Amino acid sequence: MQTLLILLFAYFVSFLDKPEKTAPQLSPRAVEQRDKWHIPTDQMDYPVSTLYMDSLRRMGVKIYHKSRWFNGVTCEMKPALAEQVRGLSFVTAVEMTRDDSAPIYSSRKRRIPAWQNDQTMTDENDAQLAFYNLQPLHAAGFEGQGILMAVCDGGFQDADKLTYFRQKQELGHFDFTDDTYDFYGESGSHGTMCLSTISAIYEGSYNSYYGAATEANYYLMRSEENDTESPKEMDNLVVALEKADSLGVNIFSVSLGYAMFDNGSWTLDKTTDLDGRSTRSSYAATIAARKGMLVVVAAGNEGDDNWHTISSPADADSVLTVGAASVDSLMGGFSSYGPTSDERIKPEVCAVGAGVWVMSPYGFPTTSNGTSFATPLMAGFAACLWSALPDENALQIRERIIRSANRYIRPDPNYHFGYGIPDAWKAYTMTLEEGIESTRTDETPGTKILRNGKIYILRGNKIYDLMGRALEE
Repeated sequence: MQTLLILLFAYFVSFLDKPEKTAPQLSPRAVEQRDKWHIPTDQMDYPVSTLYMDSLRRMGVKIYHKSRWFNGVTCEMKPALAEQVRGLSFVTAVEMTRDDSAPIYSSRKRRIPAWQNDQTMTDENDAQLAFYNLQPLHAAGFEGQGILMAVCDGGFQDADKLTYFRQKQELGHFDFTDDTYDFYGESGSHGTMCLSTISAIYEGSYNSYYGAATEANYYLMRSEENDTESPKEMDNLVVALEKADSLGVNIFSVSLGYAMFDNGSWTLDKTTDLDGRSTRSSYAATIAARKGMLVVVAAGNEGDDNWHTISSPADADSVLTVGAASVDSLMGGFSSYGPTSDERIKPEVCAVGAGVWVMSPYGFPTTSNGTSFATPLMAGFAACLWSALPDENALQIRERIIRSANRYIRPDPNYHFGYGIPDAWKAYTMTLEEGIESTRTDETPGTKILRNGKIYILRGNKIYDLMGRALEE
C-alpha cells in the first residue's frame, strides 16, 4: 500500500577527501573487465569515508545514499541543520537538491505518451528490428549472450511476474529513491515497457513479439521519484550508474532526463548547462563511459514544445544519445534535438520511437511513442553487437554504431537525426579503422557465413538462406 508522501529537504554534501583509503568495492566481474580493457583504479573508486558519514548521522542527518565518484552523500535534513553541516571542517559544499514546496504528482515530469491497447500487430515488430538491420546478427547467433545490462527507470510493474520475461535473466534490482512505492507494483510500468523492447519473447494467438537482445542478463534500477521533479533525482541516477559500474555492467540504458523542476530556480539553462559537465548526472554518465560502460540515453520527448532540446544526461560526452523515428525513417516530431550547449551533435543516432511496439504490463503487444523506447531498442542493438565482438571495449562499440549510421558520411549529420540510422550488420562487419566491410568467412559446418554482403547458413555441405531455403548448386 502506498504511504502518504511527505516532502522533505534533500541536500548533496561534498566531502574534502577520502582519508581512509578503503579498497574499491568492485565485483569480480567488474575487476575482470577493468583488467581486460586496461582501465586503472583511481581515487574515484575508493568508498566515501565512513568517519564523515557517521559524524553527520550523529548530528541527526539522514543519509539516503553516497557517491564515491563525487565524494559526497545525498541526505535529508532541515535548513538550519544544513547550515551547521556547512561549517564542518571536512565538508566542502552543501547543495539543496529538493525542497518541501514541490507539488504532489508533479506536472513537470518528462512527457511520456501513454501506451495504447492495440493487439493487431502483424509484422511490425519485425520491421522495428529491420529498421537497423538487426535480424542478421540474430541469425548469426548474437543476441546479447555474455552481456550484462542495466535498465534504469521509474517503475517496473509486474516485471517479476510477466511470462514474456525469462526471470532467470534478471540478476537483481535496486531502488535508489526514497519513495514508498513497491518496486514491482505501484511505481509504474514505464520501465517494464522499456525492458520489453530488450528482453520480451511473446507468442500470442494472432501475433508475436521478440526483443532486441533476449539473451542478455540485466539488473533493474529505479532512480525516478514519481511524484516530484527535483535535482535529487539526478543524484539518484548518479548512484545507479556507480552501482552498475561496481557490478561490471556493460550497457546502461536510461530513459530519463532532467531540465525543468518543480522549483523553477533550479531549471537548467540550455545555453550553458547542457555541456556534459554542469550536472552531476551528465558528468557521471561520462565517467561511466570512461570506466568501460556503454551508456545509452534517451534524447527526450520535448521536441515539439517550448523546451525543444535535450536534457541531462543526454548531453553527456561519450554516451550514445538516441532520438526517435518511425519505421518509415521519419523523425518523430516530439523527439528532442541538439546541439549541446558546447555545440556537439546530439542525438548521435535514432531508433524506432514513433509508433513503436512494446509489451504492456498487462501481457499484450501495444504501440506507444517516445525516445524512452527507442533507447532500450538501441541498447539491445549494442548488446547483440558487443556479444559478436567481445574483445572490443565500450567506446569501440559506440564508434561502430555511429560509423554504421546512414548519415555518417552523406548526407551530413544534423541536430535531429544525429548520424542517422545505424546498421547492425554493417557495424559488425566493418573494419573500424577504415569504415569498410571486412571479409568474415567462417565456414565451419552449422555456422552462419557472409557472402556478397548477405548472411547464409551452412549445414553440412549445403547453404541455406535465412528463410531456410537451400541455394541451388
